[in-house]
Amino acid sequence: MFIPFFLELKAAKIPVSLREYLTLLEGMDARLVPYDVEGFYYLARSAMIKDERFIDRFDQIFSQVFRGVEAVSGEAGPEAVELPEEWLRKLAEKHLSEEEKALIESLGGFDKLMETLKKRLEEQKGRHQGGSKWIGTAGTSPFGAYGYNPEGIRIGQDGSRNRSAVKVWDKREFRNFDDSVELGTRNIKVALKRLRRWIRAGADEELDLNGTIRSTAEHGYLDVQTRPERHNAIKLLMFFDVGGSMDGHIKVVEELFSAVRTEFKHMEYYYFHNCLYEGVWKDNRRRHSEVLPTYEVLRTYGSDYRVIFVGDASMSPYEIVYPGGAVEHWNEEAGEVWLRRVLDHFGKVVWINPTLEKHWGYTHSIGLIREIFSERMYPLTLAGLESATRELSR
Repeated sequence: MFIPFFLELKAAKIPVSLREYLTLLEGMDARLVPYDVEGFYYLARSAMIKDERFIDRFDQIFSQVFRGVEAVSGEAGPEAVELPEEWLRKLAEKHLSEEEKALIESLGGFDKLMETLKKRLEEQKGRHQGGSKWIGTAGTSPFGAYGYNPEGIRIGQDGSRNRSAVKVWDKREFRNFDDSVELGTRNIKVALKRLRRWIRAGADEELDLNGTIRSTAEHGYLDVQTRPERHNAIKLLMFFDVGGSMDGHIKVVEELFSAVRTEFKHMEYYYFHNCLYEGVWKDNRRRHSEVLPTYEVLRTYGSDYRVIFVGDASMSPYEIVYPGGAVEHWNEEAGEVWLRRVLDHFGKVVWINPTLEKHWGYTHSIGLIREIFSERMYPLTLAGLESATRELSR
């Protein structure tokens, strides 16, 4: 019965295999979560999803496939309340004592229970507080809110007390982990970790526990061993496009900048506008008075630096391919010339574009930059950053 669910996950490009599907069936066969739709959700997610990037898509598919198989909250009055029989039958028997089972059976079983609810909805005209018969609040009737009955149907309750009516998959708390959405700071760091490479260098500064144990066992006395402290070996140089069309991307670029500064000890950065030319700067407030020659940057940083350009690459094509094409000054050489000099000097260079990838084809200049960078342009998404860091790690 779960095959359609499995096929929907595959159709959503979630990497699930027959092995994960069989694991789910094994869990169900072992009755890990019998008749508990919320428990089944967590079991299915644990069995089928191995990468947090796909949790949000999983939640959406789960909601589509199992819609109606959950507790129901009717907020628009009795006429709007839906009572799916399938839900009631699946959640039956959960935590029921013998007395509670007898109470359900006293109504004539589940079919009779549904009929009784409909009848009481028709008979009851006002709000009822407490008790065990009428639909109301704080009672033990099978129908109502803020009380408790093992098979109760929640009606007119804001929120949940016993969590039986909470649909956690519709909350989609993991939507920010989706690899197709723009990033927040907490996810950028996750994506950048692929690029970090740690080595041991310098003087002996930290205890080598394994070496100490091994040496002590060999010599028969305590022989403390030390080793060089681990340092991040990656050196990163970033160029940020500022002004103009980039103003709409300030927030996400700031988050990227913050995450990079935290993750990398050896990180340098400079600003440019639209395309790289003969000068860059460190302070945007002094962009015209304190310009550093780009040649100086090339002489200062060795070829072992990884380089990331961040910009929307949206400009007039003349700014890239012609001398004098820059909008703020007269450039003796075309922007493409300077971009190729950076590519030739550093080798490991990528371009990160905050514009949605599906829109790239509408802007000629984006196509030109992609060509210059040999298609090493990536969107500012979790998947895009991971692809970029994978390219830089080669």
